[in-house]
Amino acid sequence: MSLRPRFLIGAGLALLLGLLAIYLGGRLQPYQETVEHGPAPEVLGNPYLAAEHFLRKRDLQVARADGLEVLDTLPSSGHTLLLLGNRARMTPRQADRLLEWADKGGHLLFVAERIYDEEDGKSGDLLADRLGIQQFEGKDLEKDEAVEPEEAEADNEADGTGNDAETDEGQSAQADGDPFPELTKLYLENEQAPAYASFVPEFHLYDSQNRAHAWANSAKATHMLQLNHGQGLITVLTDSWIWQTRDIDQYDNAWLLWYLTQDTAVTLLYRAERDSLATLLGQNFPEALVALALLIALLLWHVGRRQGPLQAPANRARRQLEEHLRGSADFLLRRSGQANLLQGLQRDIQRRARHRHPGFERLAVAEQWQVLGRLTRLPPSAISQAMRPLPKQRLNAAEFTRQVAHLQTLRNAL
Repeated sequence: MSLRPRFLIGAGLALLLGLLAIYLGGRLQPYQETVEHGPAPEVLGNPYLAAEHFLRKRDLQVARADGLEVLDTLPSSGHTLLLLGNRARMTPRQADRLLEWADKGGHLLFVAERIYDEEDGKSGDLLADRLGIQQFEGKDLEKDEAVEPEEAEADNEADGTGNDAETDEGQSAQADGDPFPELTKLYLENEQAPAYASFVPEFHLYDSQNRAHAWANSAKATHMLQLNHGQGLITVLTDSWIWQTRDIDQYDNAWLLWYLTQDTAVTLLYRAERDSLATLLGQNFPEALVALALLIALLLWHVGRRQGPLQAPANRARRQLEEHLRGSADFLLRRSGQANLLQGLQRDIQRRARHRHPGFERLAVAEQWQVLGRLTRLPPSAISQAMRPLPKQRLNAAEFTRQVAHLQTLRNAL
């Protein structure tokens, strides 16, 4: 093939490829796709991570602690301690240390964890009980509110005032004036509108000692109390979920956190309970615990293992009556004991003697032995050896065999 046809074929192929590229380029459209990998491990392990970053952006010094040991080095003045962890196993001594820390000028913020029990006169929350703060459920408040209108109606009927219409108008006006009854409102001086926080509405705080100087309420409950304690300040909340990562951006939740901690260094305490003995041993001595478990397993294996080699089961074809009798005797010896077997032989001898000598059972023991001597023509020593009372202690194999032989000789003679 000459050069010219080759050139024309190559140019045609190049033209076709170019047209195909232009067509495909017109059909393709670029797009962006966002792949969600979920929260980072640090976010999953710390629900208050967003709160920490928020406070740091407000130029506050923020630290994190995992135990109450931080009180040994944490100054009180100019510091806010947020107790955000579980306090179910807090000791009375630890509760006293926290209140002493706040008394020296610190700001202690914690969550009331238990419901107040009116019968016991306490809730079990060491911090709340020491401060006289009582937490109730919202359903208990609704019951009290249902009783109060009935009492008020009875009083009005007794007084003859007839102010029911005015009361209904006042309640409806109050309900219409609160556009967010489920939200907690914090009113500040010189502010026209309150700050809103989304506390859980099912709980209510009550200051039994009337020490609180500031509080925040929803339409039916109080969710924050603030009171002076010595030279310091204590803030009690019904919950701290408003500052977790999922809720801190809602309403004024973040602002409330800044308002309570402003102009102070902040320490977030995630574990305010002591570890149990098992937890401490597992953290500090795991190798010793594994060695102890292996030692116990070996000891149980040593105690529970069989003594001696295993006996192979006997062949069914070779079993005879003698073997069955021997096995039955061994079984009775193990289950009933020596005394029961020997007494059975003695009773059998007495039964045969009564058959041959009527009235044998009414004779004295000495006379019974004389009758047995006349019937069997055996010497008195053999009779006494066989029919004497059995000793309480267990006989050895030789003595037991000898005693059985005496009894069988006497029974066969009858």
